[in-house]
Amino acid sequence: MSQAHDDHGHTVAAWTAVGITMLAFLVGCIGVVIVSPTVFWIGVALIPVAGIAGKVLALMGYGKQS
Repeated sequence: MSQAHDDHGHTVAAWTAVGITMLAFLVGCIGVVIVSPTVFWIGVALIPVAGIAGKVLALMGYGKQS
């Protein structure tokens, strides 16, 4: 039932996108806890940055090789 997986997509591009996404959610959560709409929206604004950074790094060759 279980199959061996040679690659789970562990790349610099993927981990960078995940790291920025985690930071964005952390900033957003802190904004909610301290009741600061500005901090919350900064966290929200960082989410697309994660996708853009991941895509740019993948295009630069740091993503999964086909």
